[in-house]
Amino acid sequence: MEDRAFELQGNIVDVVAKKIFQGTVVVRHGKIAQIRKEKVAATGYIIPGLIDAHIHVESSMLIPSEFARLAVIHGTVGTVSDPHEIANVLGIPGVKFMIANGRKVPFKFYFGAPSCVPATPFETSGARLDVNEVKELLQMPEIKYLSEMMNFPGVLSDDPEVMAKLALAHQSGKPVDGHAPGVTGKDAEKYIRAGISTDHECFTLAEAYEKIKYGMKILIREGSAAKNFETLYSLIDQFPDQVMLCSDDKHPNDLMAGHINLEVKRALNLGLDPMNVLRSCTFNPVKHYDLDIGLLQQDDPADFIHVDNLSEFNVLATYINGNIVAANGKTFIKGVVEIPVNKFVIDPINAKEIGVIPAGGQIKVISASDGQLITGLIVADPYILDGNVVSDPVHDILKIVVKNRYNEAPASVGFIKNIGLKNGAIASCVAHDSHNIVAVGVDDDSITGAINLIIEEKGGISLVDGTNNQVLPLPFAGIMSGIDGFEVARQYDEMDKKVKQMGATLSAPYMTLSFMALLVIPEIKLSDKGLFDGNHFNFTGVFMK
Repeated sequence: MEDRAFELQGNIVDVVAKKIFQGTVVVRHGKIAQIRKEKVAATGYIIPGLIDAHIHVESSMLIPSEFARLAVIHGTVGTVSDPHEIANVLGIPGVKFMIANGRKVPFKFYFGAPSCVPATPFETSGARLDVNEVKELLQMPEIKYLSEMMNFPGVLSDDPEVMAKLALAHQSGKPVDGHAPGVTGKDAEKYIRAGISTDHECFTLAEAYEKIKYGMKILIREGSAAKNFETLYSLIDQFPDQVMLCSDDKHPNDLMAGHINLEVKRALNLGLDPMNVLRSCTFNPVKHYDLDIGLLQQDDPADFIHVDNLSEFNVLATYINGNIVAANGKTFIKGVVEIPVNKFVIDPINAKEIGVIPAGGQIKVISASDGQLITGLIVADPYILDGNVVSDPVHDILKIVVKNRYNEAPASVGFIKNIGLKNGAIASCVAHDSHNIVAVGVDDDSITGAINLIIEEKGGISLVDGTNNQVLPLPFAGIMSGIDGFEVARQYDEMDKKVKQMGATLSAPYMTLSFMALLVIPEIKLSDKGLFDGNHFNFTGVFMK
């Protein structure tokens, strides 16, 4: 894209001085050469470009270059990106792939050093990042922070490896992101005193208030599965300097529909102070993470957006380093061709491998919640056919399976409620954080069929509905596609609708499924090694004792 000189007139939003005034922005050589305060006839608002303060780009199922093509149409110019999804599959080479691919497009990706790979020792991942590897990453100029410290029990117990990683980040002068769902009281105070500066996992106001009291910054998350905006938005006006906006995980169809701009619009329409809202996704993340993203100040990089007004908040154009990268819903960023990188070695499985022999008594069941990553634990009577505990779609208790993708090992089997499927099965290799295969369905044949579709493609999401089989291949680390992002979004949206026709009641079935193996979010989850109690951080049996 050509570097050009131009002027843009409108209502200029100065998030540094906290003022809005009419004027002209003069751009030369990719920077803000001048801002003239003057009366102009033009309407619309010129605002610093939007920033997602915490996202896993991999969850969009797009490589960074394709993510950027979709994000810019919504006014996003940069992301604070935690690459621990690909790090769990490929380690440091995976992180370097994300950095290298991101550099090939005019978009500002800022990556962190994953702190917890694997997230726990209770699952099988494709790689491990120890203290030395985290040190290597933190020494790279492209790495801006230590990614979310999910091992909060390790922080609370002063685990030597955890504390060493935190010390490395502090020594490098780079901030540390947090991840401490439901941690309050003295535990929260100790966690924050360890130098952990943010958390995006608060799901109650009381929890957020307590963490803010100890000096933590709260990231208000509105993703495809976890949605906390409605609960937490009042923090924007109450604590304007301690709040940022993020999506955490955004599936491709949702990214095509909108990004941080949707949170901004909701907040503005709720009557929150426009300056507080806009600072939460511009000024605050730039200052916290020391990002090279312009804030509409003279000599800043020319990273800004032009919107129609502060109500509809329609993004008319997006500029990065003075180049127009999107306008009126159309991206101007060109796609990048990459060779897939991956680690996927297992053979197809059969239905016998996921049979569950009755052991007497009731079974423990994962209770999923729409719009939340946390789960509950309930108990139920097992449904037994031919000596096998099977799915009970009448009572919405379905078999869930996690299959190790990195080496041949027995599948792990449990049961889950609130998925809603009435026929068939779905499966996904996007399964946080180790990205083994997770599947759920109404019968064993459908479940293994959905799993085998993913094994055949060495990564993807799939469905089996009794008459049709469908798979969206994700050959990059088994979790991302390299084809046109808009086409990926279309295919994903089509599959999402089919799954709901199969009976799924969740707003984002694949996204919710992808978190059912995330052991660091309580209360009960399933890893490739077995059913896991997230409250006590240990394995538990499927059957009640």
